[in-house]
Amino acid sequence: MNALNVNGRSIALDKDGNLEHLDDWSAEVAEALAREVDITLTPEHWEILEVLRAFYAEYQLSPATRPLVKYTALKLGAEKGNSLHLNRLFNGTPAKLAAKLAGLPKPTNCL
Repeated sequence: MNALNVNGRSIALDKDGNLEHLDDWSAEVAEALAREVDITLTPEHWEILEVLRAFYAEYQLSPATRPLVKYTALKLGAEKGNSLHLNRLFNGTPAKLAAKLAGLPKPTNCL
């Protein structure tokens, strides 16, 4: 089993590097996961992570890219809810990487 060490705590990760237990997520965990992929989380990242966590709370699943784009546009407006913006923030894999950083399971249709 993979693990992430955050503030002296071992956080269990699945084979894809996503959290094993959703309750282990925190801002510090998100920052540690982001560092592993060379991302420094900015306020723009955080608002997408919050939108993703709201989507998960509402639907109990991590959205694929198209639903993520639509939901983000609905919540934050078209200037943020578009593929170009999300790809720029999350290295071209917004659904998969943003879900990981938000402490959510990998979207089911992501390779």
